[in-house]
Amino acid sequence: MDAWEHLKDQTHKTPLITSQTTNQRTGKNVYFKMENQQKTGAFKFRGASYKLMKLTPAELERGVITASAGNHAQGVALAASRMGVKATIFMAEPTPQNKVNATRGYGAEVVLVGESFQEAYEASLIHQRKTGATYVHPFDDYDIMAGQGTVGIEMMEQCPDLDTILVPIGGGGLASGVAVAAKSIKPDIKIIGVQSERAPSMFNAFHTGTVKRLENVSTIAEGIAVKEPGLLTLPVIEDYIDDVICVSEEEIADAMIYFLERSKTLVEGAGAAALACLLANNEKIDSKHTGVIVSGGNIDISRMPDISKLASDLRSEIEQESQLKKSHVPAK
Repeated sequence: MDAWEHLKDQTHKTPLITSQTTNQRTGKNVYFKMENQQKTGAFKFRGASYKLMKLTPAELERGVITASAGNHAQGVALAASRMGVKATIFMAEPTPQNKVNATRGYGAEVVLVGESFQEAYEASLIHQRKTGATYVHPFDDYDIMAGQGTVGIEMMEQCPDLDTILVPIGGGGLASGVAVAAKSIKPDIKIIGVQSERAPSMFNAFHTGTVKRLENVSTIAEGIAVKEPGLLTLPVIEDYIDDVICVSEEEIADAMIYFLERSKTLVEGAGAAALACLLANNEKIDSKHTGVIVSGGNIDISRMPDISKLASDLRSEIEQESQLKKSHVPAK
């Protein structure tokens, strides 16, 4: 609750909205937590702000440094700017240009290096040792987790009837924070983590009990493309998360297009992952009041044609399967 007290006047209390179309399609009462409407366009501003608030004056004086897939970068950049602190952000070279530009726009120095978050992260650690700047990890930090956990507190306050929350997982900062926060309020609530099947590091660790670093994490959900789980987040997720499910590129793309069609809302791949999980696994998810965290909306618009094609392919496949089933219905 300390994070909640610190952040309640610093962050937006984002809306929890419903969709009659989604309710009818799933047979559930579905509530979307619109963190794409948070400052900087993603939930990451919460954790970054709380972390910087907890640093000492000496730590702030040295400046802060981090690595990010994009949204944490913007969160740290804005939080640092507000506090008059120098911020240096390492990002992978393929990071969407809109996220790079936004981070620079908030006043941070951006260093582009490597093909994935992991390479950028390793480069940032080397730079940190040279400069002595204070490191602000994007997920593997208890203050970061606590800050992200305020999403869960708000959701339970906005809808106490929630019995399940679906949350995207990259390194696990959001999922661990939300799980601890929500279960501290309602111990029997179920928390389901969602990963891209092209970046299943937490899925693998959760279901096998072993951590293995992935070689490649290329996905349209770059915000959750992490090669290995956090050392701090993994034990929390093992203790507090009820299940971790993977979704395909086509399912993520379909959820992104669904948001556009049904609510005129633009979300990024990671932001659509939780809805993708619900739509693809609806019959397996036993829930009446389902929370879906829409974690961010910072999408590279130039990728929309590819995303639309993926969604179209999936819908065509589903339609073909439906027609095939109808053709095999025995005549009465």
